[in-house]
Amino acid sequence: MKESLNYIAIGIITAIIIYLLTPTMFSNKVEIIEVSSKVKTESSDFKLSYSDTFNRVKASVVTIYTSSNRPQRNNMLFIDPRTGQLKKVPPSPSIGQGSGVVVSKDGHIVTNFHVIRSASSVGVLDHDGNEFGAVVVGVDPETDLAVLKVNATMIPITFGKVSSINVGDVVLAIGNPLNVGQTLTLGIISATGRHTDLSNPYENFIQTDAAINQGNSGGALVNINGELIGINTSISTVSGGSDGIGWAIPVDTTKHVLTQLIEKGSVVRGYLGFRNVPGFSGEGILVHGIFKGGPADKAGLRAGDIIRKIDGKKVYDIREAATSVAGFKPGQSIILEILRKEQTLKLELVVAERPR
Repeated sequence: MKESLNYIAIGIITAIIIYLLTPTMFSNKVEIIEVSSKVKTESSDFKLSYSDTFNRVKASVVTIYTSSNRPQRNNMLFIDPRTGQLKKVPPSPSIGQGSGVVVSKDGHIVTNFHVIRSASSVGVLDHDGNEFGAVVVGVDPETDLAVLKVNATMIPITFGKVSSINVGDVVLAIGNPLNVGQTLTLGIISATGRHTDLSNPYENFIQTDAAINQGNSGGALVNINGELIGINTSISTVSGGSDGIGWAIPVDTTKHVLTQLIEKGSVVRGYLGFRNVPGFSGEGILVHGIFKGGPADKAGLRAGDIIRKIDGKKVYDIREAATSVAGFKPGQSIILEILRKEQTLKLELVVAERPR
């Protein structure tokens, strides 16, 4: 009996101790753990919020609205019920929408050419809801870029450097997708130097998995510092929406094109006047044809020649060559080093302006 009382006493004492140490064990009260306002939300290794980045660039990204009169197909006719006469169906207005990036405090805005193509009027809506009429300064269909101008003082974006772009870097896309309003999406750089159109040697896209949808075209792709690294231009998709494969025009191409459009109204590119054999697996560029009367024709370049160097620089594919040639000034003399029937030759060419 005494031994049983000892066990009971020990049990009661143990229960009292457990209750004192863990009073919530027998309670239905929920304890919520909240973050302290003093807790750091950012470190040098990991960023939890990109609100600072968004606030830094939001005023430099705008929405672009376009309108155009779309002619009816086949000159459709109708009977006017008021007069009984046969009349043509009048043009119907077509409304388009995209995004743009402010690149100067004087109101210059860069966007995609396809956003304003065929537009009869262009309007700009800034982040604060102010509306402006815009004029087209210049367009470059080959890179799908265009520059607009509004009569207002604006906040330009800061340009990043293409040399700082690396696969795996965190990037943010900013624009107005599906006309829902200014939107920020997060992703990484998936690849660089991508091409979607083999016939266009000036394509050199950044690939990103940041969500890009219709209406994002012409918007900004920025790094975590809010620096522009690309202009969002298109997506590859099976579903019709964002499948995580988006394309952006690199900042160096954007800067080069917009500078020429603002200063000259068009992009002037060098031209040599030959065609290459696509998919040539050897070293250099295999010439397929010569445009009559062009620089290559005048210098004696022939079909079947293999171009090894352009003005002292080795070339391995037509895109690399096209970029180099585009940077030459019309009238500039350059040297082509070619291989013709196992014989190395040098030809002097005078660069012409590439026909638009």
